[in-house]
Amino acid sequence: MKRQNPVSLIVHGGAWNIPDDQADAHRAGVLSALKAGWEILKDGGTAVDAVERSIIVMENDDTFNAGHGSVLDAAGEIELDASIMEGGTLRAGAVAALQNVANPISAARAIMEESDSVLLVGLGAMRFAKEHGIATCGQDALITGREIARWREAQASGTGTAARRKGAPGRSSPGDSVGAVALDAKGTIASGTSTGGTPNKHQGRVGDSALIGCGTYADNAVGGVSSTGWGEALIRVVMAKSVIDMMQSNGDDPERAAKDAIAALKKRTGGHGGVVVLGASGGVGIAFNTPRMARAYITSSIKGPIAAV
Repeated sequence: MKRQNPVSLIVHGGAWNIPDDQADAHRAGVLSALKAGWEILKDGGTAVDAVERSIIVMENDDTFNAGHGSVLDAAGEIELDASIMEGGTLRAGAVAALQNVANPISAARAIMEESDSVLLVGLGAMRFAKEHGIATCGQDALITGREIARWREAQASGTGTAARRKGAPGRSSPGDSVGAVALDAKGTIASGTSTGGTPNKHQGRVGDSALIGCGTYADNAVGGVSSTGWGEALIRVVMAKSVIDMMQSNGDDPERAAKDAIAALKKRTGGHGGVVVLGASGGVGIAFNTPRMARAYITSSIKGPIAAV
């Protein structure tokens, strides 16, 4: 009998101080995303399809800071970042400062598969999305009353400006991403990340989620990573690729690599965030230094999904 290759999927919905009254919604949201992606994988689908589908579920859920329900920038608008990578070919696609697209992860995938580019930004990214059949929408379709209230509070108090001057948003700030990493039955690993960025950010600000090696990385020979947290710090330590390098040197231990990378993030930058990791053999790693992180995972070696906030 032919040995069945391991299949795994892990998702996250951001690392920050998720309030008690939002914890259930975050747990339900990551479980819904996991279920959607797992339906693809268990039927023999691809890791890329599973990652995109899982992230779309969270982009459409205004519980999270990605797609619908994203935080507003200093001008009261939504600009979105996303990236996706396939670990067999190392092909990748990403968008940054993208407006009027509810599912930026799909635009990132189109760039990966239908262009010679890796990263497109702003108006160029939106035009590419439209040209490749990615649905567009008005800003009002993405903005929620919750985020309007949060933006008005930040404008009135100046907290957003102060946070930008200090260079680090607080760990209670919902400025984090959603992401997924999948391993399919053919041994292909894919990773993806999507975000609305940080509240009251400068227009044009780009965080780690759009940057291959920082927010997202996948390599079939080693594993895959999606990062979340204070983007500027994650960029400085090239977080996702750093986890891959640590896993490669520690003998395929994703949990150890995740914890070592978060420790290095704190030591070198004082930064905060989290990572979800899959090893090439399907093992799972999770680490974060924020009060909470919404995450869920399932593998072919366990009976059912595991979720926590």
